[in-house]
Amino acid sequence: MAKRPRPTFTEQEALQFHSGGRPGKLEIVATKPMATQRDLSLAYSPGVAVPVLAIADDPLKAYELTTKGNFVAVITNGTAILGLGNRGALAAKPVMEGKAVLFKRFADIDSIDLEVSTEDPDAFINCVKYLGAGWGGINLEDIKAPECFIIEQKLREVMDIPVFHDDQHGTAIISAAGLINALHLTGRDIKSTKLVCNGAGAAGIACLELFKAFGFAAENLILCDTKGVIYQGRTEGMNQWKSAYAVKTDKRTLEEAMVGADVFVGLSAKGAVTKEMVKSMAAKPIIFALANPDPEITAEEVAEVRDDAIMATGRSDYPNQVNNILGFPFIFRGALDVRASTINMEMKIAAAHALADLAREDVPDEVAALYGTRPKFGPDYIIPVPFDPRLIWTVPPAVAKAAMETGVARKPIPDMEAYKHQLSARRDPIAGTLQQVYTKLRRSPKRVVFAEGEEEQVIRAAASFVTQGLGTALLVGREDRVKATAADAGIELGEGIEVINAALSKRNGVYLNYLYERLQRQGYLLRDVQRLVNTDRNHFAALMVANGDADAMVAGVTRNFSVALEDVRRVIDAKPGHRVIGISLVVARGRTLLVADTAITELPTGEELAEIAIEAAGVAKRFGYVPRVGMLAFSTFGHPAGERSEKVIEAVKILDQRRVDFEYEGDMAADVALNPDLAAAYPFNRLSGPANVLVMPAFHSASISTKMLQELGGATVIGPILVGLDRPVQLVQLGANDTQIVNMAALAAFNVSG
Repeated sequence: MAKRPRPTFTEQEALQFHSGGRPGKLEIVATKPMATQRDLSLAYSPGVAVPVLAIADDPLKAYELTTKGNFVAVITNGTAILGLGNRGALAAKPVMEGKAVLFKRFADIDSIDLEVSTEDPDAFINCVKYLGAGWGGINLEDIKAPECFIIEQKLREVMDIPVFHDDQHGTAIISAAGLINALHLTGRDIKSTKLVCNGAGAAGIACLELFKAFGFAAENLILCDTKGVIYQGRTEGMNQWKSAYAVKTDKRTLEEAMVGADVFVGLSAKGAVTKEMVKSMAAKPIIFALANPDPEITAEEVAEVRDDAIMATGRSDYPNQVNNILGFPFIFRGALDVRASTINMEMKIAAAHALADLAREDVPDEVAALYGTRPKFGPDYIIPVPFDPRLIWTVPPAVAKAAMETGVARKPIPDMEAYKHQLSARRDPIAGTLQQVYTKLRRSPKRVVFAEGEEEQVIRAAASFVTQGLGTALLVGREDRVKATAADAGIELGEGIEVINAALSKRNGVYLNYLYERLQRQGYLLRDVQRLVNTDRNHFAALMVANGDADAMVAGVTRNFSVALEDVRRVIDAKPGHRVIGISLVVARGRTLLVADTAITELPTGEELAEIAIEAAGVAKRFGYVPRVGMLAFSTFGHPAGERSEKVIEAVKILDQRRVDFEYEGDMAADVALNPDLAAAYPFNRLSGPANVLVMPAFHSASISTKMLQELGGATVIGPILVGLDRPVQLVQLGANDTQIVNMAALAAFNVSG
């Protein structure tokens, strides 16, 4: 079981992430227009009185007239934060905000965090009970045992919406999914399988509860805590939840319990399991060491004593990660969509089976792109990965169906296949593009040269690039200046960062000859070229890439995009058969689009527009999804007519002649290309769905629209990304921050041109 490089970051980077721009990770965005007095009158007084009266007459109308049907509250008192213990309610807020962000990112569920400043279970229960009418569901989080059991049980009794303690049930569901597949691979009968669980807190007890529901025999489940085996007759450190799992046995220690055990599930602490314990287990042992951040025993330690084990951990740098993100967003999605009154055992079982079944299926290209190889069901792949796009249309339907079958659904779904299609369109998997890029780089790190190596944000970006396991950073600059800037900024120049002085480089002569041969007939004297090599960092960095001394290059922090591009193009040509263009990735409201050309060609001809479309479609494929290219204009299919639209129409005819292997259509206005309802007026439209690649009729429209989206539309714009050069080069915007530089460095190393 190969260990993956573990992503790391500094404390300062974490603080900057949470504090940068608008502090925190959430904001409220209005979903209705608020531009006119009439809008405000409808949104508030007097128009709001109408839905108020409707809900007063029929409370279920709240699901149709308010956010209730897509709204989950994430609630804690901060008594068991991650692996940090009791740090108080307010200290838990960053975690709860993060949970809310994950709800939105993975399942398009709106969420709000609530931190309740009390450790009194009754006071906590009353607080949530009286506030809960406005929510569609409640996700309890980071509450210590045994209070979490009391709180969840009572709230489920008094409320008619799902109440779900994710620390308990999320872990249990994902573990159960992995365990189903591990038992299948090892040929075990669940009724006779012997399991030891170390950790008698919320997650441990919830796991055993779910395992019993799946068919484990109670006498084959041994629960251990810090005092050893929980056996019948034990009195020390007991409570009613532990007592429910007390078994008749003469075993008293974890070491004794592990002898002959088929399965170990750890929800305890680092180092709780020894190699000797693993040796004593049955053949083909199943080991789920889920303590975070460090497991009870590492995969390497297990491999030293057993070659027949199947292992899972809670960490992303090993195969088979038991990650709650696989569960809670999708479980709540299914529960909300049928307006479930609770999340019952049958719904949890359905979620676990759906996850287990998904891991047995052939994975799509998006997952293969994420892994770098195509994972296949087996000992190292028993649980799906979090960025599998199929999760959204696999788990919620299973949960919804179980809710309907058990009578807790207040709005049954009549057409489950239509529901799956609706879910597949709800979340765009390409929003994980950068995650896929980063994951690929960690499997195959690259040498990236950072041209402006004396700038603080560039040094910071280089350090982050290295600590994240993306590759080696080569900083072009004077060593004393780089070190002084790094010291002043508190940046550690550790292993993996190399400073290269252009004037002192031993490769200077090679670069001089290379560049002089290219420029000698363009008015450059030898001394002119020598000056460029010695003193211009963009030229020097590009020469490193052109001559194979670096895999990729990033620049642009101190020069305008067009100036930096001109520097690079003196050294590096277009890839044969390709066109150099700029593509921007636009991520807005869960949808990601590729927009071209946003950087190079000012007023493209029809031929050039066709070439831009081909280049952009190739990039879309490189990112792992099927391109649907909208050739945009101010007109739609000839109306109104105009000179620019004629160029677009010509480009479509050229693409017809070339018989390209991707969907395209035009001329189209942007709203028709993106909105299926508007596109329905044109039944001859060849796009099978909304366009995900937009080819703009001119550079100015592309540049203006993407920048407006970024500043006014709440969109994230990455780019322009350079495409079509013969070597991987990316340019950031003037004055870019360290995060933007790292992203572009990663895209350069990834080589979007293929």
